[in-house]
Amino acid sequence: MLLCNLMNPTLNFHVKLLGFDFLSLTQQPSSLSSSSDPISFYRKGKPISRVETVGVVVSRELKSCKFLKFLIDDGTGCVPCIFWLNHLDSPYFFRRNPSDVQIMSKIANNQAAQIQLGVVARVRGKITSYRGAPQITVADVVVERDPNAEILHWLQSIKLAQSCYNVNLPIAPLNR
Repeated sequence: MLLCNLMNPTLNFHVKLLGFDFLSLTQQPSSLSSSSDPISFYRKGKPISRVETVGVVVSRELKSCKFLKFLIDDGTGCVPCIFWLNHLDSPYFFRRNPSDVQIMSKIANNQAAQIQLGVVARVRGKITSYRGAPQITVADVVVERDPNAEILHWLQSIKLAQSCYNVNLPIAPLNR
């Protein structure tokens, strides 16, 4: 049995999506004034902030010590991904322990080096917008060794959509 977050089954975890589903996300300005992200993303009217996808790396552009841009193609669409590699220069990390930042930078650079054309990769991260189109700002990426990983992701994505993501949960009346 698949368990869903009863309050909002798509907001607080990595939603497994296929490329066509990711590319069909709608965007709206965030209604939360305290939100650091000015754009909110929706799948069939439900908010989504994090996503996971699996596919073949079909494009790769590396700007050394800055970022790795790549496309993941799962056969239904190409998902744009950005993997930031600027840990050592970014003001975002200045408040953290320098030795922790060096370790994070080394891990990110090692992961980025594994992302080569033709490999099957699992990508997880936050949905962001670049030039009006959704992209994944990568939190972690893993090269899949199992030849069945992509088809398993397809099956899981479809099952989760049917049993969790597409389900409209009834709102229980408040007991007063």
